[in-house]
Amino acid sequence: MRFRKEEKKALAPLLNLLAVFIVLACSVLLTVEAWRQGELIRQTESIFLLMSCFYLSGNTLRPKFKQDNLKRTAAPETACLKNSYEDPLTGLPQLDMFRSDLKAYLEESSEPKGICIIHINRYRILNEILGAEYGEHLLKEISQRIIQICGKVGMLYRIGVDDFAWLMRKYADEEIGLQLAEQWLSQINLSITLGGREYHISLSAGVALYPSDASTDEELVRHAELAAYYAKEQGLSCCRFAEYMRTINIVRFELENDIRRGIVRKEFFIEYQPQVNLCTGKMVGLEALVRWNHPVRGLIPPSEFIPLAEESGLIVQLGEWVLRTACRQNKRWQDEGFEPVSVSVNMSVRQFRDPSFTEKVAEVLTETGLDPRYLDLEITESMTMDQKWAVNQLVELKQLGILVSIDDFGTGYSSLHYLRKLPVDRIKIDRSFLEEVVQDSSDAVIVSSIAAMANHLKLKVTAEGVENKEQLEFLKRQNCHDAQGYLFSKPVPALRLEQDFLVKAAG
Repeated sequence: MRFRKEEKKALAPLLNLLAVFIVLACSVLLTVEAWRQGELIRQTESIFLLMSCFYLSGNTLRPKFKQDNLKRTAAPETACLKNSYEDPLTGLPQLDMFRSDLKAYLEESSEPKGICIIHINRYRILNEILGAEYGEHLLKEISQRIIQICGKVGMLYRIGVDDFAWLMRKYADEEIGLQLAEQWLSQINLSITLGGREYHISLSAGVALYPSDASTDEELVRHAELAAYYAKEQGLSCCRFAEYMRTINIVRFELENDIRRGIVRKEFFIEYQPQVNLCTGKMVGLEALVRWNHPVRGLIPPSEFIPLAEESGLIVQLGEWVLRTACRQNKRWQDEGFEPVSVSVNMSVRQFRDPSFTEKVAEVLTETGLDPRYLDLEITESMTMDQKWAVNQLVELKQLGILVSIDDFGTGYSSLHYLRKLPVDRIKIDRSFLEEVVQDSSDAVIVSSIAAMANHLKLKVTAEGVENKEQLEFLKRQNCHDAQGYLFSKPVPALRLEQDFLVKAAG
């Protein structure tokens, strides 16, 4: 039926034009005839008739030309407008369109309405580790999966690098808004294959409802973002905005500023935890662990400030300070006549992915005068996901003459095939496998397998988190080389380590 109506609309202008031409032709004939007969009145009438026909024909043709003109000039503008609102990577509408649609959405009626901000957790770190190509593939794939589910009950937008906004158009009332968001988000498949390996990607989502949670569109977005961040911090998949989240975010923001100021004011310090050889009982190394003595809050646990420093990027500045301080302290001990031991320093993802990182390490070694063989840099398994980058970076570092260890081994992505390609010296078994190693046969098998694998590859094995003699005896049976944990010592200040563990070199 629709096509018949369109045909009639298309024929109407043609019929009107034909009628005008017929009348125009008749007028011309009448005018010619009037001039032949020489009748003044008829001549005047025919001239007026002819002018009227020309006028009508002009009005009939003008809209068509005007319409064609508009089509030609408007087409590029429409295309540009569309491109400016559409994200070129995911094809989703962008932030400007979201703001416009959100205002219109809130003005539709007085009924409760909701939005959901969806955040891809650890995307920036994954992008740094795997590279931009895999990062873009991840974004496109996850956005398509989200829209397949959420598109059924609303509209999805990409409003940031790793953030999406969802206008929730289908829920009965504000009491079940969060439940429905959790229900729909739980249906998204978050397993994805990148570079031939499968990863599980997690999302954090925050819901804010109008008008109960906010009175304006800007406030609604801000509160949904706060809820999303709170969900991420608490390890939740989704939560609804509440007033206390605002306070938590303010505290977090203040803490981030305090970290920046604390680095300048030298509020951070290092404690050292001994690493003991299981055969001799002698300290053969030590791990440098950063601590923070906040001027108001006192000692803040690393679990609270390290993730914040990583997210804000301050971990690079803090990590360089730890590296320089630990190297300087170790060289001072050697200069004072103590037997030399290696000092282990943890690296962040951002430091490891820095193309100039090797140069910075070399500068620190030159500045402090520490022999490279007494520096051990610890990386995590997640940093080696981009194998090509990891191997190249590690080769450069090894050329300096330093040691390299893989920390928290067994909790990440490494395998025997993968590990043998990495130029590392040692693996450190994560403390989580030691907690129940005596009672849990599964943990015992894992520790035994890791130790056997490392020995086969001629790598040293250090176990973390050793707290009792039963764990110690088990590790000895597995041919582990070294261990650290509260059984030997908790992390202690430099002076305490010097008094209790360091040994004067033989004169």
